[in-house]
Amino acid sequence: MAEDRKVPELSLLSYAHGNSTEKAQFVDKLFSGIKDYGFIILIDHIVDEKIIKEGYKSVQDFFALNEAVKKEYVSPSGGGQRGYTPFGTEHAKDNPHMDLKEFYHVGREVAEDHKFFKYYPKNIWPSEIAGFQKHLENLYDSLDKTSTLLLDALGEALDVPQTYFRDMTDTGNSILRAIHYPPVGEAPPAGSIRAAAHGDINLITILMGATASGLQLLDRDGQWLDVNTKEGQLVVDSGDMMSRITNDIIPATIHRVINPEESSSARFSMPFFVHPHPEAMLECIPSCVGDGAKYPPVSAHEALMLRLKEIGLKA
Repeated sequence: MAEDRKVPELSLLSYAHGNSTEKAQFVDKLFSGIKDYGFIILIDHIVDEKIIKEGYKSVQDFFALNEAVKKEYVSPSGGGQRGYTPFGTEHAKDNPHMDLKEFYHVGREVAEDHKFFKYYPKNIWPSEIAGFQKHLENLYDSLDKTSTLLLDALGEALDVPQTYFRDMTDTGNSILRAIHYPPVGEAPPAGSIRAAAHGDINLITILMGATASGLQLLDRDGQWLDVNTKEGQLVVDSGDMMSRITNDIIPATIHRVINPEESSSARFSMPFFVHPHPEAMLECIPSCVGDGAKYPPVSAHEALMLRLKEIGLKA
């Protein structure tokens, strides 16, 4: 790959607080970056660094608990939508080898009389870690606000009504996933890496800088490209739902986390998976129809349930 092929770096604050020219430039760069590379890096944003550090400290403390304690926080409702998912549970779609990771999910909660209550399990909060709930809720809220700005900008590029993505993601089923990749040891299971090549299910993913390297994306040129960020930066990529509604104009970004050279090193990361609300219809955006829509309309809930089965989280 040519040396100058690198993930584009953008300023989200130029869109949030900039003038009309700066906003338009951000929209163009975001769209071309997501479309042509699959990832962009936000060199600044609205998530406070203190909130990120507190979140990482809480999840690192949780994953340091012994296995029996952690398993008390596996969701009784199944599907891994909330709480703890043990090591070796999830695998990439169409890949029989389990990923070398464990993770914890925090999602949106709604009142019992809300129409989406039937879709959203209650969050599960470990009592052993002081501040865990507060720190993860702060992160969730900040990343949720960030996602609205990003989707507003993409909506401008895609020529949809101003409220298109806001309506789709209002009270959306977005998930904050805290991931622990333990040391792989001298002889990791044959065929398994920390996260095998996959595309995300959702519209976009916002990833806070991980504690170690290893993330790679499959460039639109078909080459694996290392994604290295500085402290405080955010990475954004596109998922299957975005690919579906844009008729593959914005393809889902294939990425992976490779095993480290140092077998005793651990890695932590926290992606925020931005989902529509369950009853939102995923159908082709008019500006993307071209010669015809490739995919029939489907509800966001149906699309999610299918993928959870494909990756081993739902029976």
